[in-house]
Amino acid sequence: MSDPRPRPRIVFGLMPWPERQAIASALRTETVGGMVLLAAAVIALIWANTPFSSVYESIRDFHFGIPALGLDLSVGHWTADGLLAIFFLVAGIELKRELVVGELRTPATAALPVIAAVCGMVVPAGLYALTAGLGGGSMDGWAVPMATDIAFALAVLAVISTHLPSALRAFLLTLAVVDDLGAILIIAVFFTSDLNLWALGGAFAGLAVFYLLQRHRVRGWWWYVPLGIAIWALMYNGGVHATVAGVAMGLILRTTRDKGEDASPAARVSHLMHPFSAGVAVPLFALFAAGVSISGPALAAVFTTPEPLGVVIGLVVGKVLGIFLGTYLAARFTKAQLNPDLAWADVLGLSVLAGIGFTVALLIGELAFPGQEVGEHVKAAVLFASLTAAVLAAVLLRRRNTLYKRLYEEENIDADADGIPDIYQREAETTPRERG
Repeated sequence: MSDPRPRPRIVFGLMPWPERQAIASALRTETVGGMVLLAAAVIALIWANTPFSSVYESIRDFHFGIPALGLDLSVGHWTADGLLAIFFLVAGIELKRELVVGELRTPATAALPVIAAVCGMVVPAGLYALTAGLGGGSMDGWAVPMATDIAFALAVLAVISTHLPSALRAFLLTLAVVDDLGAILIIAVFFTSDLNLWALGGAFAGLAVFYLLQRHRVRGWWWYVPLGIAIWALMYNGGVHATVAGVAMGLILRTTRDKGEDASPAARVSHLMHPFSAGVAVPLFALFAAGVSISGPALAAVFTTPEPLGVVIGLVVGKVLGIFLGTYLAARFTKAQLNPDLAWADVLGLSVLAGIGFTVALLIGELAFPGQEVGEHVKAAVLFASLTAAVLAAVLLRRRNTLYKRLYEEENIDADADGIPDIYQREAETTPRERG
């Protein structure tokens, strides 16, 4: 007789096969992009601290565009407002996918990653505010330590050659997706300049047309590319950070397939734009955002000035406390059980890894302290904190790599060579290794 009692939900258990395939594809692209991102950051740091630093600054500050349309921007500005709009377009698509078919589609599965992500944003912001307040610093940078850089984190995993189980990687991706949503809301609400209501109204009208084109199944890039550029330009001129346009269009794109379609519009756009976003857009932003001085006085300012010190504490300490405690309390509150093959030490290592807050943290730092010396110190703090989190996470996760390798191999055994791991075809699918 079968046991009528419901089995407890398992945290970090076996993922459904279709979801695992989708996430694996996204993570592969992010991992490659992360390696390029690391290279771009290193080049920027070296270039900005050599006798050729003036060349770096001249290129970064060179202006071009269409002044009549309010688009005469520097190279650095174009990468932050233009190329990162593509990054947020992809982030919006991933968020929509998570909401429709992924981890966030039901309250039961969404509760843990959402609670962990929210705690991982609130605690760092609170520690920044506490540090800046006690030191008499500015509160403007409270949002800098809130975001996790998934590409940088995956690059670290690739460098240390860890075989992190797919469920833990998926959890990290979901955390980053929720972080990106939080970041874009913060940028839209707190980092707006003087609003131009006519331009802003035009941007929202363009988004309405974008929605109608999707709803009526209109296909063809010649409709969407000019419209998307117009929406981006109007959003920029409307006083709202232009990256908001990217995430808005990503959320509008349809993620479900119609009968006869090989892929949804969102999947097709993501397939085209994700490699460009991860391999070109984000690294170029890093190239012109990470070039900060690493002289003795600049490094000293990271630990003696309240704003950058708040960023370091927020990322290195706040992220760990927020995500780990949020995950632990959410699991206990929902009466879920940790995968018996894992331990809370694995969640701790993942929480430390989430302290890598590179791309979005640099962007918010630029918005919070535009053209200020403290802004350069905050950038240096982001780089130092991300490097510290990466090293600590590498130590913690590498210690468990023998276990991770065994779990990885078990998850990928395909004895019948049908392209689907055997673990998904066993009757043991309903054992405690299953994800609830």
